[in-house]
Order: sequence, then structure tokens, then C-alpha cells
Amino acid sequence: MSFQNVKLAIAPIAWTNDDMPDLGGENTFEQCVSEMALAGFAGCEVGNKYPADREVLKKALDLRGLTICNRWFSSFLLTKPFSEVAAEFEAQLDFLSFLGAKVIGASEQSFGIQGTGKAVFDEKPALGDGQWARLCDGLNRLGELAARKGMRLTFHHHMGTVVQTEEEIDRLLAGTDPALLWLLFDSGHLSFAGIDPEAVLRRHAARVAHVHLKDIRPAVVAKVRAEGLSFLQAVRLGAFTVPGDGSVDFAPLFRILDEAGYEGWFVVEAEQDPARANPFEYALKARAYIRTTAGL
Repeated sequence: MSFQNVKLAIAPIAWTNDDMPDLGGENTFEQCVSEMALAGFAGCEVGNKYPADREVLKKALDLRGLTICNRWFSSFLLTKPFSEVAAEFEAQLDFLSFLGAKVIGASEQSFGIQGTGKAVFDEKPALGDGQWARLCDGLNRLGELAARKGMRLTFHHHMGTVVQTEEEIDRLLAGTDPALLWLLFDSGHLSFAGIDPEAVLRRHAARVAHVHLKDIRPAVVAKVRAEGLSFLQAVRLGAFTVPGDGSVDFAPLFRILDEAGYEGWFVVEAEQDPARANPFEYALKARAYIRTTAGL
């Protein structure tokens, strides 16, 4: 595999959790980014402890040889006026563009249950035809705003949201402009949902503009499904882990992306309880596995 234009990043969610701040509450921003660099990564996404001042953040990252590659954007295209969503989106575009990022990752949070106590499998929201049309139109419009900044809008399918299943991913991509909306491919969320990530990637490799490398622990996911647990409970129990530590077979995924000529970032993203899974140790484990499996 060549991957000449692929760089490796890691998400700060392994050090401090955005949705559950008590997980890793003791870990500082400085510790997080220093350990990322020490583990051999070139970039990262933005976490809740990162400085809000973009100048301060850029200096801290530059000192460690790190680049921001993406930031999560919560879109509410189905429940807020488009003008309000667009204003928030453009502010994030300006922030990310200054820091050198080329993509922004949106996830539609209208009706989402991933941050609640609801059963992530049994109480997942679904959309009607009119809502699908509004979502796709809104994403195309956000994609136009991103393109004007020289950036790509990617969509992050996610457990507990309106785009979780294989059919929903297919419908979203079929209903949006491939020149304006790209896929943020997440191996962990697909596997958690019971979807074969290889099949999805083979179908949509040409639309992928950002990749989250996330593994799962099947026994934990089975428990979550059987007992009707929430997404947050799943994270606390250790449903996710880094590549090479769970059941996902990444070798075919790397081959598909290589054959498709993928360019961009591979991001290790595995939210865990830092008290149970030392972030630096798992970052090193992920880095070694990617070097062995993908040749990066």
C-alpha cells in the first residue's frame, strides 16, 4: 500500500470525553497534545479542553508538530432555522481554516439520543420523506459554504442519530451532491450498528474524505443491545477501542482506500474511560498496529 498522501491523526476523546467530562477530567490539554505527538501522530481533532483562542491553540500545536485535521459540528438542520445553523457553521469554518484543516465533520443532531439515557438500539430516531429532503438540501447548502472556504463538508454517521444504518447512509449519499457532501467513514460506528464496514466502504469509497479508525469489543456491544443500554453507557463499559484491539478487520479497509486513491487523514478515535484504558498506552498500540497493517 502506498498512502503517499495520507497522514495520521488521533482524537483527544481518548484523553477527555466531550459528552462525559468526568472521563479524563484530570487530563490537561497540554498532556493530551504532548502525548499525541510523542506517540507518533501528525494531527488531531479538536476537544473540549482545547484553547478557544485560535492563536493560542495554533502555537501549542506548532510547538509539537501537530495540525488540526477536523472538528465535529453538530448540525440541527431539521429543528433550527437554516440561517442559524449556517452562522454557527461559518464560524467553525473560519476557526478550522485558520488552523489548516481542509475538512469539517457534521453530524445531524436533531432528535439524536446518543447523549441521553435512551436505549441506543431500541429508541433510535428515524426520518420521514419530507425530513430527508430537508436534511439533504441543508447539507448541500452547508457544503457550498464549505467549498467557498476551500474546505470539504463530511458527514459523520453516528450511533443514536438519524443517520446510523446502512440504508440511511445510502439514502443520504444518494440524496446529496457528491461535489458538496462527502462521507466521514467510521469503522467503529458501522461495526457497532451491526453493519459490515467493508461492504459500505466498497460502495462509497469515492465519497470518503475523512476516516475514523475505531474498533469495537463485540461482547460489550452485545450486552448493550441485549440490555437496552444507552450510547453513553456503552462508552463507559468499553464498547470502543483502538484499531487492532477489537474485532474489526482493518486490512481490507486499508486496501480499499488505497485502491481508491484516498488522500487525507486517518484518525484514531476511540472514546474510552482513561482510568481503564491509559490514553498514551493505547495511542502507542494504535500507532504500531497501523504501521504494521497499513505500512504507515
